[in-house]
Amino acid sequence: MFEEMAEVDKMIKSMTGFGRYEIQKDTRKFTVELKGVNHRYLDVNIRMPKKFNLFESSIRTLLKQYVNRGKVDIFITYEDTALKQSVLKYHAELAEEYMKYFEQMSEQFQIKNDVGVAALSRYPEIFTMEEQNEDEEALWDELKEALEGAFSQFSQGRLVEGEHLKIDVEKKLDTMSTLVCEIEKRSPEILAQYREKLENKVKELFSDTKIEENRIAAEVILYADKICTDEEIVRLKSHIAHMHHTLEETDGIGRKMDFIAQEMNREANTILSKANDLEVSNYAIHLKTEIEKIREQIQNIE
Repeated sequence: MFEEMAEVDKMIKSMTGFGRYEIQKDTRKFTVELKGVNHRYLDVNIRMPKKFNLFESSIRTLLKQYVNRGKVDIFITYEDTALKQSVLKYHAELAEEYMKYFEQMSEQFQIKNDVGVAALSRYPEIFTMEEQNEDEEALWDELKEALEGAFSQFSQGRLVEGEHLKIDVEKKLDTMSTLVCEIEKRSPEILAQYREKLENKVKELFSDTKIEENRIAAEVILYADKICTDEEIVRLKSHIAHMHHTLEETDGIGRKMDFIAQEMNREANTILSKANDLEVSNYAIHLKTEIEKIREQIQNIE
């Protein structure tokens, strides 16, 4: 079951999520909780009983089947209610050492050695309670089941959140496409208005506008070159299409999308700097706002 869920998990995922799983095996209970937030790399912190330290490498390897990036905190608790988990152990060698020194003290001080069994048994470390050695393979199998349950739940939650992020980013990309089209449509209107203003100005100064027709055309060409955003518009359209395509990919798309968003922002800045029109400026500012919103969302994508 867990293998199938891991396969389904190979889609766009958020780095934010939570998972919890608990299993009871006879007298042993395992509880695994984990939470994740966004991070540039995979950063894993594990809190667990010392007896599980030998499994740390295996836990990290298992987690990598579900997570590629993000800060993940894992909490493992373990309970064993079996009476046989601890045994009483008698340390005969230590008792012999105690008796040897008692005899030595008796001879040295010429006093009777009256230490009996009851008194001897109360000295430190004569009797100790020690945990029985457990079957490490069986312990790992049970712990692994709890880990896989929590990891799978964690991954499914990140998958659902990832789909929400994808839908939101796609809506913002559609808004950006509309804005780019409006900027593209506005450019010929700006030139027409500029030409009309020049012609009206000439009419005020000269009675024969035909004499200045060539000069007006030259001025319009210079102005068109100054405000031309054709290259930026073409690149923005390409970046938008590229990001739509990237959203359909499966592994580690967060970094790629962040790079695309940086390139989008560069083109939007250039359009804004060239804008000599209030309407285009407003479109460019709106464009930058949408790009910034996308970049914020991308920070949460694995």
